[in-house]
Amino acid sequence: MKLRLRRPRIFARTLWAAARTRPDEVEHYLDTHTEEWEALAEATPEDAADILEELDEEAAGDLLADLEPEDAAEVLEEINPGHAADIVEELPTATVVEVLEELEPEDAADILAEVDRETRELLLEAMTPEAAADIRDILEYEPDSAGGLMTTDVATLPVGMTAGEAIERIRQLHEELEELSYVYVVDDGGRLVGVISFRDLVFARPGAGLDEVMVPNPVAVTPDTDREEVAELAQRYHLFAVPVVDDDRRLLGIVTADAVIEAVQQEASEDFAAAMGAGIEETIRTPVRHSIRARLPWIAFDVAISSTVVVAISRFADVLDEFVVLAALMPLVARIGGDAGAQSLAVVIRSLAAGDVPGQAARRVISRETIIGLANGAAIGLLAGLLGYTMQAVQGEPDPVRIGVAMFLAGWANLTIAGLAGAGIPLALRRIGFDPALGSNLFLTTVTDLLGFAGFLAVAEAILRR
Repeated sequence: MKLRLRRPRIFARTLWAAARTRPDEVEHYLDTHTEEWEALAEATPEDAADILEELDEEAAGDLLADLEPEDAAEVLEEINPGHAADIVEELPTATVVEVLEELEPEDAADILAEVDRETRELLLEAMTPEAAADIRDILEYEPDSAGGLMTTDVATLPVGMTAGEAIERIRQLHEELEELSYVYVVDDGGRLVGVISFRDLVFARPGAGLDEVMVPNPVAVTPDTDREEVAELAQRYHLFAVPVVDDDRRLLGIVTADAVIEAVQQEASEDFAAAMGAGIEETIRTPVRHSIRARLPWIAFDVAISSTVVVAISRFADVLDEFVVLAALMPLVARIGGDAGAQSLAVVIRSLAAGDVPGQAARRVISRETIIGLANGAAIGLLAGLLGYTMQAVQGEPDPVRIGVAMFLAGWANLTIAGLAGAGIPLALRRIGFDPALGSNLFLTTVTDLLGFAGFLAVAEAILRR
């Protein structure tokens, strides 16, 4: 093999960097150096996946088809499911089926969930009945539920076994299963009765029964449990995997730590999109018409609520005509209020997502953010007031002191109320049963703009026309 592949990761990162700016050159290189590409994919599939994500789908599909099905599956597993689905659609059906059958059922299901229904059914019908059945079982559940996240490959042992027998059985399972952090104990009906960590099993007396060393009635979830709750349970009880059971407590699968981490990341990204008024399921691969449908109502709603700002400003046309400098200064007040409110909003939404704000703590959270707003508002208001005074004085315009005082008071008030709004809006949304992130940034922007523009002009008019 080539000398450069003695350090495959460095070689891969070099190719990845080149692919970001010169994808056609990297595609041509890999097409004409098949052995190097195969060795790279086998040695570091994660880096191979990064390279494919920088190429167009057709080129990525051609390179993936050059690999053995097992190696192709390992690379495909590391690619975002949406992008992986686009690549899969460029491959012959027979090749896709071989690769999907090498994947874990939950990974294959994630990819197939992104392709159109007709293609999905075609691929499933071409697969072996066992593989297709496992994938269909997972596809029945919502992707953000425990059932949609779980893997059906679970290490299970009957309750009547001894620890010594269990270890021998685990040796056999080792070739079939990737996740062996926990061994789940089931009764004759497949119902979950206990769990044993692999470490505890190794150190148990060989003759001890599993019922003696297992933890009985372990924490478990149902297939319909939301991924956020699964993540909370895994964090609270320090679990590497969470078992999934049906209504009769029969073990269906487990949600692994990797799946929990991905779920947390997905939840965070959806919260961010919701806060901005974008579709929570929208990605850069979402059809344009769906994106328009998801975004347009929020933008229209923003126009409606922002009209209050327009109406409020129009009432101060006279004072703007008399003191032109106010038109230059009022965007600053709105901007600093918006920034302060966004900081408060981010902290509160993050804390809500982590479960750190129980209902009785809401008042304390609001008080805390209001105090921070008062303190920061005094300091920033002073700077804004100094700026307003300087601008008016340098231009030789009248009343520079009053302009500065107006800027100080308006900036102070806006930062204080922005902190209160940034904390209060998501808490209020939660209180009435909505997602705390849902459009919260739009509401906050309206509040800070109203205060920054109309509030500033109201303060300026009161001071300048005394």
